[in-house]
Amino acid sequence: MIRIENLTKSFTSKTGKGLKKETVTVNAVNSVSFECKPGRIFSLLGPNGAGKTTTLRMIAGIIKPTSGTAVVDNIAIAKGNNEVKKRIGFLTGSTGLYERLNPDETLDFIGKIYQLPIKEYQERKEYLFEKLGINEFRKKRLGQMSTGMKQKVSIARTLIHDPEVLIFDEPTSGLDVITADSIIDLIRESKDNNKTVIFSSHIMSEVDLLCDDLAIISKGSIIYNDSFETFKKEMTAPNLTQEFINRVKQA
Repeated sequence: MIRIENLTKSFTSKTGKGLKKETVTVNAVNSVSFECKPGRIFSLLGPNGAGKTTTLRMIAGIIKPTSGTAVVDNIAIAKGNNEVKKRIGFLTGSTGLYERLNPDETLDFIGKIYQLPIKEYQERKEYLFEKLGINEFRKKRLGQMSTGMKQKVSIARTLIHDPEVLIFDEPTSGLDVITADSIIDLIRESKDNNKTVIFSSHIMSEVDLLCDDLAIISKGSIIYNDSFETFKKEMTAPNLTQEFINRVKQA
């Protein structure tokens, strides 16, 4: 489970020139609260610059909150950052990979970081490679791969330690339909295995396929937080995309 209460992230910068420089503070995320439950997919939606990715990175322990609390799998991120990271799988569309390694070497390295038992690790790796179709290029260097191939390796890396909490931030952005479908399938499987899943996407058809609970963030604040079923019942626009646009514009 993930429980977020009044989570805030402020950034400061200097403006002006010379002696006239002033310090400006901007709240990228402003007192955000929501809860994600096991066995359900929680979609966090928002336009670019709304604070969505910053929120997800704070939950994952990558960015330290300015204030507020985030509890992941019963551990407060401020008090147990390393323990939280062990319980989380975090996938973004821009996840970096070391291009001189191949998929086998990449997963071996991650397995050692998590200190996974060898037998358990090997079984998990072979399952993910088969599920994602990585076997055909498992010995190929990452620097020679397409975007879709790299993303498959990224999701295998995200899931190799079988985390209880999964955060998918725009995981299918820029991918072909077949690669995107394999990632969608694994997200569904994570839900079926009673994992806690946060899913963020600009592709409304994916949200419609996956979402159980929904929050919309705009200008750093939550403007909607309820079940997806309730959201659809309340819709006044003819489709999800237009309803999302209308709510953001009205916020």
